[in-house]
Amino acid sequence: MANEVLNSLLKEYEQKKLRAEIDLENRKETLYNKIPRLKQIEENLNKYAISTAKNILKKDSYSIEDLKKEVNKIKKEKLEILNEYNLPYNYLQPFYECIVCKDTGYIMDKQYKTKMCNCLKQKLLNDAFHKSNLPNIEKENFSTFNENLFSDDIDLSKYKLNISPRKNIINIKNNAIEFVNNFDNPDQKNLLFTGNTGLR
Repeated sequence: MANEVLNSLLKEYEQKKLRAEIDLENRKETLYNKIPRLKQIEENLNKYAISTAKNILKKDSYSIEDLKKEVNKIKKEKLEILNEYNLPYNYLQPFYECIVCKDTGYIMDKQYKTKMCNCLKQKLLNDAFHKSNLPNIEKENFSTFNENLFSDDIDLSKYKLNISPRKNIINIKNNAIEFVNNFDNPDQKNLLFTGNTGLR
């Protein structure tokens, strides 16, 4: 079941990532038609990136410095154009829902190992929370518990107890409250709920 949930979420992430990238291409096309200079700048930045990589391999530090100056110059021009049109500095980047993992669900740690992003962890937690019935906690809790639903009649043959169902449920409620209030206490005993399938 856990793997099914994870696989389903990862498919959602693929779709989100794809939508962000399609959205970027649409924004680029509209903007480049309106401002052709921005397209030239982006193409030049790509060319400079390739040239820089080649010069690094050749260990040509002089050319690398020249390229850095050119890159900074056209990046500044790009920002000026975006500001002129009241567009954010990252307008020509994908608008991912999670900027940390770029909607992949995974990131690289400092040891270059892939690990789950917090956004995916939170989605898995939300799914587990939803399936646990805990979302009903606002209307199903100690303060809304109605002990008057239980009988005051003692029926030893039926309940195998010499106290009434109401007295029994009050004892159970008090034990549960004590457990919650002392949850961090290592000396606190655990609670064990048993019964037939479907009982609450």
